[in-house]
Amino acid sequence: MYTFSKKLKTVSIALMLIGALGVVYGFMTSHKSFEEVETMLAEEASHHGGGHEAETKAHVVAGDTDHSDNTHQDNTHDALADVEHHAADEHAEHVEHVQHQIANRPWSALYVAAFFFFMIALGVLAFYAIQFASQAGWSPVLFRVMEGITAYVLPGALIVLGIAVASGVIGHYNIFIWMDPEVVEHDKLIQGKSSFLNLPWFIIRGLIFIAGWSLYRHFARKFSIAQDNADINDNRNFKKSFRIAAGFLVFYIYTESMMSWDWIMSVDPHWFSTLFGWYVFASMFVSGITVIALITMYLKSKDLLPFVNDSHLHDLAKFMFAISIFWTYLWFSQFMLIWYSNIPEEVTYFVTRFADYKLPFLGMVVMNFVFPLLVLMNSDYKRIPWFVVMAGIVILCGHYIDVFNMIMPATVGDRWYIGIPELSSIMLFAGLFMFVVFTALTKAPLLAKGNPFIKESEHFHY
Repeated sequence: MYTFSKKLKTVSIALMLIGALGVVYGFMTSHKSFEEVETMLAEEASHHGGGHEAETKAHVVAGDTDHSDNTHQDNTHDALADVEHHAADEHAEHVEHVQHQIANRPWSALYVAAFFFFMIALGVLAFYAIQFASQAGWSPVLFRVMEGITAYVLPGALIVLGIAVASGVIGHYNIFIWMDPEVVEHDKLIQGKSSFLNLPWFIIRGLIFIAGWSLYRHFARKFSIAQDNADINDNRNFKKSFRIAAGFLVFYIYTESMMSWDWIMSVDPHWFSTLFGWYVFASMFVSGITVIALITMYLKSKDLLPFVNDSHLHDLAKFMFAISIFWTYLWFSQFMLIWYSNIPEEVTYFVTRFADYKLPFLGMVVMNFVFPLLVLMNSDYKRIPWFVVMAGIVILCGHYIDVFNMIMPATVGDRWYIGIPELSSIMLFAGLFMFVVFTALTKAPLLAKGNPFIKESEHFHY
């Protein structure tokens, strides 16, 4: 049985503590006064030269300098007064908008990191169920690793839902604008979706999703342990695992899509994509498989998984490569169809990301497609542990940026950068993820010896 080393436990706790302190600092420094934001914008304007207000005034004065009579002077004075009043209103509105975006940043950073680590666990849960439903013979030696990772599904999902609700109840609707009654009151389109996008129904749906995922994980783990303790010819628990896996996959494909609509797509309530559920699924699936590979290689380096061989690693790397290509297909399909149709309600989503997020938006495509394509295409490289680790780290960073691109443009606009709130949130949830996963790995032997396909898996070669 695996023993959670003191060193790894210390690292995970240290990450959580440092991350928590950084998150608190991010919240403390996000509340800017009107005057502070105004000063900040003035400094930014001075770097870019001149402001819109000055240009407007100059235009009005210049347009009337040819008129020398008193009537025209009076008109000019009135026009200038109107312009100044309008400019003052616009300026105040702009400052308040930027003030709100700055306040949104720590909430959004926390939410992005929380969702990223949760989606890894949920992606592994789906991969685990697929192995049982397909009665795969190569993967049973990896089942305990998958079960350890899926232990994070319940706490991870509750944290994501908790942050989403808290941002509307405790915060000032920092992530989901449809939670703000004032916005809904003046927005006909959101009003039309209010029967679905309302806080009570949002919470109820989230709890249903979490309950279904957690119940499957609980019983799948229970039957897996029971199969280890059963007689050699007693496969009843394995058959139970097969049946609930098949049922769970039907439940999963519906709830994962609805979850992606609720927890991600609704940050842009005016926009929708019929491919979005599949797109998020591909991201969580490849991230989950990548983490399986990384943890497997870590445990094998400690001589804790002697029954895992290069062929298992090769298969995991093949999945990393294949699902990266699948993710790219979905990304391009969604982007190309929206770009080609050029419907204003849809294309705004990508216009915003090209205007303010060009580096992370295009960089994500390189990290999630170009890099895995070049690195993992060669079959021999898929058997080299350090090569797979390098590819895995880049893939995980790329999919974090993918989640970042899905959330941040709607919440912080052009006020984004990777700083203390983002890095601290990653550290916080990385530490929690490590603690939960490696604690779960200590609860049972690392070999599912009772699985009827275990011998086939142990001798898996090609």
